[in-house]
Amino acid sequence: MNSQKTGIGDQPIYDAKVLGAGRMVILGLQHMFAMFGATVLVPVLTGLSVSTTLLFAGVGTLIFHLISKRKVPAFLGSSFAFLAGYFTIAPNKEPELLPYACFGVAVAGIMYLILAALFKGFGAKRVMKYFPPVVTGPIIIAIGLNLSQSAVDNCGQNWGIALVAILVIIICNIWGKGMIKIVPIIMGVVASYLVAALTGNVDWTGVREAAWFGLPVAWNRTVFSLFTGGNVDRGLLLTSIITIVPISFATMMEHIGDISAISSTVGENFIRDPGLHRTLTGDGVATLAASLFGAPANTTYGENTGVLTLTRVYDPFVIRLAAYFAVIFSFCPKFAAVVEAMPGATMGGISLVLYGMISAVGVRNIVETKVDFSKSRNVIIAALILVLSIGINYSAAQAVSFQAGALTISLSGIAVGSLTGIILNAVLPCKDYRFMEDRPNETGVDLQIQQGETLTEVSERITTARRCAEEHAERQAERERDD
Repeated sequence: MNSQKTGIGDQPIYDAKVLGAGRMVILGLQHMFAMFGATVLVPVLTGLSVSTTLLFAGVGTLIFHLISKRKVPAFLGSSFAFLAGYFTIAPNKEPELLPYACFGVAVAGIMYLILAALFKGFGAKRVMKYFPPVVTGPIIIAIGLNLSQSAVDNCGQNWGIALVAILVIIICNIWGKGMIKIVPIIMGVVASYLVAALTGNVDWTGVREAAWFGLPVAWNRTVFSLFTGGNVDRGLLLTSIITIVPISFATMMEHIGDISAISSTVGENFIRDPGLHRTLTGDGVATLAASLFGAPANTTYGENTGVLTLTRVYDPFVIRLAAYFAVIFSFCPKFAAVVEAMPGATMGGISLVLYGMISAVGVRNIVETKVDFSKSRNVIIAALILVLSIGINYSAAQAVSFQAGALTISLSGIAVGSLTGIILNAVLPCKDYRFMEDRPNETGVDLQIQQGETLTEVSERITTARRCAEEHAERQAERERDD
């Protein structure tokens, strides 16, 4: 076999079979580890199960590929955007409260299906005018800032260990090359964890006691357990819905941004084919399934898009291999115990960077989409979203509560701010946002850590990818004519 045809990184590869089984397995493992650091961080921070998270990262990815006609090389991992919702419902990782938070996220997954139906029925341009960057940008900024206190508190357990994580992430993200640049979170976790272990700051008791094999799902951690225990709190169910569902407006825009990034990387417009209605449905069903069984919400992962850019292997089958590996790892409780033994200071250092970058992505969203703040409507919308989202969260009450009959309903700051922004944008005149289906890279939303490409590099990458895609289409057409 000609090495020029099988070299990784030399030219785009749309059929990984030409690489051989061994290389495909290695590429699949690489994609799994690319998502690993960020994906397992969410259950560690929230108290959800690491094993269940890995299981539904794999299962969710496979569901997404099935619904999106196996065309989109995307991996689905844990979403950071819903952290504020989990912390609001279960601030101290209370196991009896986490299923209520998962219920709210499950309903948020249904919102994906509703938006997908709207896209299918009315077209993307008509729907997207209700979710412009002047709304989603400030929501994303508020999500990151509302989480900042917990990150600082965790760092306070041992600032030395936390600083190791922070510095390694910065070094890998700014000066790293190849895969090192793609996986800064896991590099920070490993370095900080190692320092903590060498200095006696890790409790290995849980690791020693954990079994090598076990089922990744526990019934009492699922949403179903709420309705079989005979003592469900209907008020808390409703509070969870109203608190968490508004966050989905930002994550759905994140999904569109990620699909846009993958489209630009591969050189194919996945917003058109298989279509946003299919990709949103896949993401929504994956999030719904994960939440019902006690795993975090899923989202398409920027880290894996970075791996696509690095390897130029665009075959979705390689991503599905990564999903199978995630499912296999989920059946090892000892592996999950190693993750759960991670020191709080390590989590704090990782979170400090992560939460700050979430807010920075919101700022970038506003800047790159050129939101016009000379217009009073835009200033009012952004101002009220930020003040309500952050102000309520740090007020004495930390929520807006009211009585509805026998039910007590509490709205978090994010919920109030998001709903206010969406309603104001709908009713105020002079809407100026236009969603461009032909230029999907302009959606400007991504809540994952970015790899810092320059605009020139992005432009060159997109141009090259599109040219390669055209060549691929021409070769495919020639084969069909020959047949």
